[in-house]
Amino acid sequence: MTNRSIEHDVEPLTVRVSTAVRITGLSRSRIYELIQSGDLVTVKVGRATLIKYGSIKELIYG
Repeated sequence: MTNRSIEHDVEPLTVRVSTAVRITGLSRSRIYELIQSGDLVTVKVGRATLIKYGSIKELIYG
């Protein structure tokens, strides 16, 4: 098993807002509303806003 195949089996810990828009189908403004309401959990790293992937899954799948 190569490192490349292992990487495909691991979920990301966080995603950028643009990725959250793409994978959820929600608008950028709706993503920011969900962040503001606390429905999506974020982490700031420098100037980047990263959304915890688990909070996206929780929002979508319940």
